[in-house]
Amino acid sequence: MTADLALIWPELILTIGGLITLMIGTFTSDRQVGLYQVASLVTLSAATAAVVALFGTDTTVFSGTLSVDSFGGFAKLLIYAASFMCILIAPRFFKDGMRAEYPVLILFAALGMGIMASARDLMTLYVGLELNSLAAYVLASFMRTDERSSEAGLKYFVLGALASGMLLYGISLLYGFTGTTDFAGIAKVMSGEMNIGLIFGIVFVIAGLGFKISAVPFHMWTPDVYEGAPTPVTTFFATAPKVAAMALMTRVVIDAMGPAVGTWQQIIIFLALASIILGAVGAIGQKNIKRLLAYSSINNVGYMLIGLAAGTQQGVEAILTYLLVYVVTTLGSFLIVMQLRDDQGNQVESIPALAGYSQRRPGLAAALAVFLFSLAGIPPLFGFWPKLLVFWAAVDANLVPLAVAGIVASVIGAYYYIAIIKTMYFDEKSDTEFPKGTGTVVEDAVITASALWLSVIGYLFIGVLAALSASAAAVLF
Repeated sequence: MTADLALIWPELILTIGGLITLMIGTFTSDRQVGLYQVASLVTLSAATAAVVALFGTDTTVFSGTLSVDSFGGFAKLLIYAASFMCILIAPRFFKDGMRAEYPVLILFAALGMGIMASARDLMTLYVGLELNSLAAYVLASFMRTDERSSEAGLKYFVLGALASGMLLYGISLLYGFTGTTDFAGIAKVMSGEMNIGLIFGIVFVIAGLGFKISAVPFHMWTPDVYEGAPTPVTTFFATAPKVAAMALMTRVVIDAMGPAVGTWQQIIIFLALASIILGAVGAIGQKNIKRLLAYSSINNVGYMLIGLAAGTQQGVEAILTYLLVYVVTTLGSFLIVMQLRDDQGNQVESIPALAGYSQRRPGLAAALAVFLFSLAGIPPLFGFWPKLLVFWAAVDANLVPLAVAGIVASVIGAYYYIAIIKTMYFDEKSDTEFPKGTGTVVEDAVITASALWLSVIGYLFIGVLAALSASAAAVLF
């Protein structure tokens, strides 16, 4: 037990740090924003350092229910980095409404997501997923006086409960027909003859996880929750939980269901194509930029699922690279959305209001154009590279029609990104004023660094990214 505890330092740090931050919030005034913000940021920094220290370790703890490996470590680094940024940017947005519960909930959500990324058993999978979900439901409705936020929290809770029920039913089927909840044990049974019970178990488990990554047809909550939740919370939902859920689905499909590739591959291909097409088409008529970014996230999940459908180490490497680029791009995009404020200080989410934005805030307009072009995968921006990797993985796995369909659908997706850029650069100025000084030094620095990295500079790091993703993906094979 002591040896096991020594290998889960990231989780222990998050647990202890979350409790300390909660106590600070309990015994001090909610006005002490800086105090519990610093406590939570220090906690995430320490947890990140622990993950880095353990990187390269490949073992299991607690009777094989949790893994300590490079795959989980890669996902945790992205999760903690995104959580760090979402805590850092929050006080300015919430103003007097920022409370200690916000960083505490993100810390415990990060703890749950870390468990999801490292789960090697159906029980730990469910515990981690629910720990993250319970915190996320509260975060979505964090602004209690805002009707949109309350509605977002309620929708997320109701649909999340439904998805959890489907997942739990799938888990019970897999346990009933394999006699174990361990991924290795399930894979051993699936290497033999498949039966109808196992097939239904696979379908329900993938459906439950599909909700968490907002894959079509389990995407219905995403646009409403992204629009209604406070922008820092939406930023969090679009990044960290997406990484955790995608890592979890990858581990479950490859680790536990790997031998049944003929069964799950068809489901993943359907989810990939449906997400790419609906994510692209659904975004075309959107007038709210947060709803558009919600459909963009659905679209990008579809491309990641192409890599998963390949079922190869090359496909998993492509997913990990895609997640890293996606997180950087999404963080930058939502940081700009946070700075879209009129002269009264109100948040501006309307896309038509951005007409002529390039003349008022040329720097932010240029950065947003970089992020949108990168999300569309338009070369030479670095967002093109992970899309190329997933298509390569599909072609090498003899899934040429899937790759072709993804390439064709990417043209549709490029339309609505270009439409925003056209609005900012070529439409006449709207009546909305966008004063300067709406962002902090940290936000401006992160936006600038992200935009520069997503330009051609990102290609200089391909070797490092390839080595890290290959090391992480090799764990599953």
